[in-house]
Amino acid sequence: MAEQKTVLCVEDDELELSARKKLFEAAGFRVLEARSKDSALQVFRSHPVDAVVLDYWLSGLGGNGTAVAEEIKRMSPSTPVLMFSGYGSLPGEEAIVDAWMSKAQLNPETLVNEVKRLIELRNS
Repeated sequence: MAEQKTVLCVEDDELELSARKKLFEAAGFRVLEARSKDSALQVFRSHPVDAVVLDYWLSGLGGNGTAVAEEIKRMSPSTPVLMFSGYGSLPGEEAIVDAWMSKAQLNPETLVNEVKRLIELRNS
């Protein structure tokens, strides 16, 4: 049996965070949750994390996804970070994260498969 991988989901919307947690758990992941920049960084520092999935917009909760991604990459450059937003992408974001997905094009299977792909790339 393969080792269970851990994904940190960062999302300020409680319903979206809950849905994402259920999605990744159904795919066999252990899920850690954070609703703000500060809590995301605290969780990342205190738990082993195989990948981070985060929303670009963290409304008023201490920074946007870019700030979270930059700090995670500073601490652990090899940890895959996937960011998504209602925007198509923002200039320069591709340099910070390993993958960018538009919420308009996001479907559950694609999200899970992309996280699996990023983890496999890191481990190869």
